Amino acid sequence: MDISLIRPAGLVMSPAFSHVAVVPPGATTIHVGGQNGVDESGKIVSDDAAEQSIRAVENAAIALAAVEATLDDVISWTVLIHQDADLRAAYGAVASRLARDGEPPLVTAAIVSALGVPGALIEISAVAAVVRA
Repeated sequence: MDISLIRPAGLVMSPAFSHVAVVPPGATTIHVGGQNGVDESGKIVSDDAAEQSIRAVENAAIALAAVEATLDDVISWTVLIHQDADLRAAYGAVASRLARDGEPPLVTAAIVSALGVPGALIEISAVAAVVRA
């Protein structure tokens, strides 16, 4: 029983993302809600997009660890970047951490006019899947 990430013929072939994820019956699916570049007190860590991005991924990793999962178990990322953020800095700082061994996860990215946390320049959410023995 494997989790499949698929890049079908007829769709753009990118090393950065897949198009389809298939989670078999019996696997555990984990949803991580939106994570911003905030510390444990909820304070924005920096006004730098790259630093916020790094912390947002670290926060996702902490959330996943709470249920015995890792970033490698993520099958789908959603990345929201504030329109005033440096897009290259924000996404560039975390692109390699969003990848995984084997086929890449699904990725949805959008530039938005505002995020729920004042001062936030990035928000990421994730869906992970784990086959437990």
